[in-house]
Amino acid sequence: MKKIYILILIFLKERFNLSHEQEDNIQTIKAIEKGVDFRGINLWTLIFAIFVASIGLNVNSTAVIIGAMLISPLMGPIMGLGLSVGIYDFALFQKSIKNLSIAVVISVITSAIYFSISPLNEAQSELLARTTPTIYDVLIAFFGGLAGIVSGATKEKGNAIPGVAIATALMPPLCTAGFGIATGNIYYFLGAFYLFFINAVMISLSTFLIVRFLKFPYKQFLDAARAKVVRRYIYIIVTITVLPSIYFAYLIIQQTIFKSNSLNFIKNEMSFDRTQIIDKTISYSSVDSNSIEVLLTGETIENEQIEKLIQKMNNYSLGKTKLVIKQGIENASSFDINQIKSGIIEEIYYKNEQAILDKDEKIKFLESQILLLKNDVPIQSIGEEINTINPKISKISANKAMFYDISKKSNDTTLVVCLTANSRLNKNEQSKLYKWLCLRLNVDKIKLITE
Repeated sequence: MKKIYILILIFLKERFNLSHEQEDNIQTIKAIEKGVDFRGINLWTLIFAIFVASIGLNVNSTAVIIGAMLISPLMGPIMGLGLSVGIYDFALFQKSIKNLSIAVVISVITSAIYFSISPLNEAQSELLARTTPTIYDVLIAFFGGLAGIVSGATKEKGNAIPGVAIATALMPPLCTAGFGIATGNIYYFLGAFYLFFINAVMISLSTFLIVRFLKFPYKQFLDAARAKVVRRYIYIIVTITVLPSIYFAYLIIQQTIFKSNSLNFIKNEMSFDRTQIIDKTISYSSVDSNSIEVLLTGETIENEQIEKLIQKMNNYSLGKTKLVIKQGIENASSFDINQIKSGIIEEIYYKNEQAILDKDEKIKFLESQILLLKNDVPIQSIGEEINTINPKISKISANKAMFYDISKKSNDTTLVVCLTANSRLNKNEQSKLYKWLCLRLNVDKIKLITE
């Protein structure tokens, strides 16, 4: 058992060992330091990338946004921060902070200028996606950062850095922050900037961890007490970064569950014969002021029935949710009339589509039954042939019939052949005719009736 354990350890060590592909640590440090500085080409590239990303967010184009993230040089100073803390190079730390600050300020100002002059000022889905960061963004940035620094520390380098730039999305949050400034929306600014902060901190943290794991040489040595202080600051910054994202993730999950439960409640419990739902509004709040507002038209729902609906909400974990039912178009003032029209059209389209599907299903079923009962027996030629075999036969009929087995509760379609003879057929003659008919009609069995 011990031998197997040792073999497994050797196998895992060989597979996961980084040393045989690792670049010289000094060369890796120089490469990261080179990307920290923001001046000249790097600065202009950043500005152009910001414009590209802003346009992509403005027109809601994922492809354009991805292109901007590939162009962006923002990863340099962020990885520089993690490296500087990992090797205790405080000159590099100051340089990274300075250049990252310059990059962030220029990025936000550039995007704010663009969105101020752009005629398109509506927040699209790609832009809104950068305003509410969650714990999942933390994990993406952390593991993306690990992939980036591991790849950067190898001889081959690979294509992980562009992938990390796409996955962690450093550019779009800064552009969204600029949009928040241009439109005066502080919520967009804070949410987007927090997402960028998450990405920067987690990429720096992952860089720090890999730098220490690969035993990069220290720039200067610290005494144990000072090193402990540095680690404490790292823990504090990471905790401050992560905790709000966990809370936001919790809210999103709760909101998703609430919306799903509400839609199930409306679908299952609010289906009326003479009353139609023409609009619904589902409102979620983290302070237990959730509500479901429904606009009905048609026959009025009585208060007693509404009370029953309220009681049934407990079955859908909606006990604390307020149910507001408005009946008749005269009560539609609080609803968006365009949304109501859209809801009505959607309802009509859905019902028509269901009706068409139901009709198609019925047509298919009837066609299958017709095929089962279709009489394609060549009765004339069969009659002439069977008379040659047995001259007693004077008439023949053949039709498919449906039989229902009461004990098995199942249907079966069988070919029924009725023979009329001039004189009584004995068992041997009947058996011979049965076998010949099965062979001639290419069936396994028939129901033979003689008279």
